[in-house]
Order: sequence, then structure tokens, then C-alpha cells
Amino acid sequence: MSKIVKYVIADLLRSRAIMVYALVLLVLSISVFSIEDNADKGVVSLLNIILFVVPLVSIIFSTVYLYNSAEFIELLVSQPLKRRTIWMSIFTGLAGAVALAFLIGVGVPILLYAFTPSGIILLLSGMMLSLIFVSIAMWAAVRIRDKAKGIGLSILLWLYFALLFDALVLFILFQFSDYPIENGMVAVAMLNPIDISRILILLQVDISAMMGYTGAIFRNFFGTGWGMTITVLVLMAWTAVPVWFSLRFFKQKDL
Repeated sequence: MSKIVKYVIADLLRSRAIMVYALVLLVLSISVFSIEDNADKGVVSLLNIILFVVPLVSIIFSTVYLYNSAEFIELLVSQPLKRRTIWMSIFTGLAGAVALAFLIGVGVPILLYAFTPSGIILLLSGMMLSLIFVSIAMWAAVRIRDKAKGIGLSILLWLYFALLFDALVLFILFQFSDYPIENGMVAVAMLNPIDISRILILLQVDISAMMGYTGAIFRNFFGTGWGMTITVLVLMAWTAVPVWFSLRFFKQKDL
């Protein structure tokens, strides 16, 4: 397994796309922190970029890589190796390379300009989002054989999590504005890893005070030890569940 992981990571680190991704994040992060005189303001400004760019690049790049590596995967399957070992090795190498690019692009500026609780939460959230959307990409790629349809599904999934989900939540809030559904919004937020990351970071910079009663509910939940534990477990589940479904399908797939 370790040999496959090392090969995948080495192959990805030679990719220009990964290098450009890390470089763009590095330039954007340094630019944002150089413009803002306050670390927390810089974190909030960078947050809006990361919540869109990181999931998009992670899911699209991973999907394309898996389709382009179809012959390599078929070669591995023909060897005396368990499919579980092959699939988990590819996931580990792919997720490791994407997370490393994010760590270089955002981690270095945070260490230099915003080594604060909000900056650390931003860094950890970005790492988790990288793993989660690589996981979702693996599920999408293994489910659909056609490359164009697979990439299209990945883009639709990103659009749902990044844009459509919030629109649906706002629609529900508007329709049921006369009912006390604020507590239910905590559970609804758990259905979107991007929203979880956004809430965690905004609570760290105390913008929740501008969110009124709903912000107080989020703080009462996410600000407690149990709330943070549940949140971490939910993010881990968002990583593990798509990988588990993709592995289950990969074991039965006729290559």
C-alpha cells in the first residue's frame, strides 16, 4: 500500500495543476493578509475565497485524475492486490497531495500573518474540505464510467454544496419564518461541510453577534466541547462515507 501511495503522491506533485493551485492560494493569501491590517479581517476575507476555490479544485482535479489514471488502476487490479488496498491507497495519495498543496498555499501565510485561533480553524477546515471533496470525487468517478458525465456530476455536486444548498436553506427559513426553527438550523447545517466550516470560522471571529438569535444558538452548540466533538465527527463522516460507498462499488465494478 505504501508503494502505491508514494507513487500517486510523487506523480501528483509533479503535476503543474497542483503547483499552480498551491501558488495561486499562496499569492491570494499573502495579498489578503497584506491588505488587511487585522488578522481576523484577513481570515474572513480569505474564508470567502477558500470556501469556493478549495472544494472546486479538490473535486474537479480528483475526478479528472481518476479518469486519466484508469489504465494504471486496471494494471493494479490485474496484480495480486486486494481492491480495497488499491482504492484506499489511491485515496490516501490523492487526498495527501491536494491537502499538502493547500497547506503550502494557505498554511505558510497563516503562520506568518494570522497564527490565531481563527486562522488555525481556517487552516484545519480547509484541510478537511480538501479531504471531503476528494472523497466525493472518488464516489462520482467510480459510479460513472463516462468521463464527461463524471466531471459534470462533480461540478453539479460542487454547485449544490457551494450555492444551491444555501439557497434552499434561505427558502425554508423564509417559508417557515413564523415558526421557531432556529434549533433545526443546526442540524440542517450539518448536511453541508462547507456551511459547517463557515460557521466554525465566523464564530471564532465573533461575527456571530451580528447574526442575532440564530448566531447565539450556533455559538451555544458549536462553542461547547460536545458541540465541537460532534462537529469533528460529522466532518470525519463526510470524508469516510463517500469513500466507503466508492470502495463498495469499486470492489464489484467490472473494469
